[in-house]
Amino acid sequence: MQIAAYEHELQAAHAGDPTALADLLARSRQDIRRYAEYHCSVNDVEDAVQEALILVSRKLSDLRSLECFASWVFRIVKRECNRMKRIGRRLAGEPITDDILPGATPDAAEWRQDLASALQSLPYHYREIVLLRDLEGLSIAELGNRLGVTTMAVKARLHRARALAREYLRA
Repeated sequence: MQIAAYEHELQAAHAGDPTALADLLARSRQDIRRYAEYHCSVNDVEDAVQEALILVSRKLSDLRSLECFASWVFRIVKRECNRMKRIGRRLAGEPITDDILPGATPDAAEWRQDLASALQSLPYHYREIVLLRDLEGLSIAELGNRLGVTTMAVKARLHRARALAREYLRA
């Protein structure tokens, strides 16, 4: 990875310029991929590259010295490859069972009926908040204004309502 070739781009990305960050990641991708091919199993290369790019985009502003960018990125890739190897080893010894196969999926009419029953089973104040949020698309602030409660109360009520609906659907 030749840092001098795009040092200006690196500085701009470090400062928070999203265009420079996108260009930097696009330029770095091939070098990251080559490094991942050396350290990862064939199946994990693209996953390691993606994870590394995500981490670089999130943490670049925290990098103290831009001269360390290349080694920092390569450490991220190597760490991702090692993490995937550990996961692979852990999963390698497990037998494949039938419980990982998808179950029979009910048709749309059954889903609608189950969902309607779940909503009907909710107390009125929970049903109201779910319908306003998920069907009418009101924001948390709009819900608070309409219902005359705080945003924290809206969030708590919505969380409880969804949990109750999930519990009903599992039964």
